[in-house]
Amino acid sequence: MKLNLGLIFGLLASLLGMPVHAAEALETTPVQLREVEQTYSIDGVVEATRQSTVSAQISGRVKAIFFDVGDRVSKGQVILKIDEREANQALAGSKAQLSQAEAALQNARLNYERSKQLFEQKFISQAALDKAKSDYDVARAQAAASEAGAEQSALAQSYTSVIAPYAGVVAARMVELGEMVTVGKPLMTGFDPSQLRVIANVPQDKLKEIGSRPSVTVEIPSLSRWIKAASVTVQPSADIRTHSTQVRVELPSNQANVYPGMFVRTHFVVGKEKKMLVPNSAVVHRSEVVAVYVVDEKNMPHLRQVRLGETNEQNEIEVLAGLNVGERVARDAIKAGMVAAGNRQ
Repeated sequence: MKLNLGLIFGLLASLLGMPVHAAEALETTPVQLREVEQTYSIDGVVEATRQSTVSAQISGRVKAIFFDVGDRVSKGQVILKIDEREANQALAGSKAQLSQAEAALQNARLNYERSKQLFEQKFISQAALDKAKSDYDVARAQAAASEAGAEQSALAQSYTSVIAPYAGVVAARMVELGEMVTVGKPLMTGFDPSQLRVIANVPQDKLKEIGSRPSVTVEIPSLSRWIKAASVTVQPSADIRTHSTQVRVELPSNQANVYPGMFVRTHFVVGKEKKMLVPNSAVVHRSEVVAVYVVDEKNMPHLRQVRLGETNEQNEIEVLAGLNVGERVARDAIKAGMVAAGNRQ
């Protein structure tokens, strides 16, 4: 059974011999013009400050995939593995060549040292000594080349494990298990959710108003949230087609439930103006009618239709028409509606 609270208040007031409006005191707010910041608003889009696509640095078949879209990844974690058998064989071959080159270098060094001793004892000619030295230099160069080749093979072998460059969230996966990939093939895209910014394209004729270091507040309608910008950067270039300039609005770190691609509104402070504001809680919506309860001298609430503007970050809404300065408005529209219903009984 649904109780009519307005009727109950009315009955209680009648039994106690009190005026109906006194049965429920209403908290009111005076209607007045208040100086607030004048803003210029434009739509924007959230993007990650740090976002990157990891690509294959070695050819091979995808052996394992450890993360998918939406998964959180820590820095240094293996996100994907490529079949390492071919890379292991190449590394083993390079190590064998290095061992061979080191053995040849050792032999050439010993031969050169013996040749120097024999030359000092005048048992061999200068040409023989020069030949021994040349052989030693060649062996040393070959050993260095083999060592570089082994290091390159070891590096290539390490590329079979694809590592996350930083902590973040996987935004896209472009390969499937068992798929053959080549060098440069995109594998996964990720972003750092702790560092986000808003991109807004401001028309050229508004740049002077917002200034070089604008004060910006970001509104996220889907979350009913307002966020003060951490910093703002006006790019020193304009789009030749739209004649607008990109403005990057950095958000404070670690914004919950905010992610790249979200629609937002950016509000740039451009001056001061006077507005008639009422709390959002004072507004009642009945079908297509938007109204507030105006309280008269006898503390009686009366429903009055109004025309509203934008809501600010203090959860107040601008009244464009329907109210006069000096009137009082009930702060709680639901409670005012109950009292008005009780008065009609």
